[in-house]
Amino acid sequence: MDIAGVSMALSNVSLQSKVGTAVLDKAMDTNEALGQGLVQMIDAAAMERSVNPSVGSNFDLSI
Repeated sequence: MDIAGVSMALSNVSLQSKVGTAVLDKAMDTNEALGQGLVQMIDAAAMERSVNPSVGSNFDLSI
């Protein structure tokens, strides 16, 4: 049994786990920011409909 090899393997697994966790954390932060932006867009659209309820509900089409 190679103690040094086992130690290096465990160290690599630990590093990979930490890197994976950091990448996942960054992805979650990005998704949270995107979700907040989406909520703001929906709120802005709801505000527009409350101010001008007829805007966007009908359109004229000519062929």
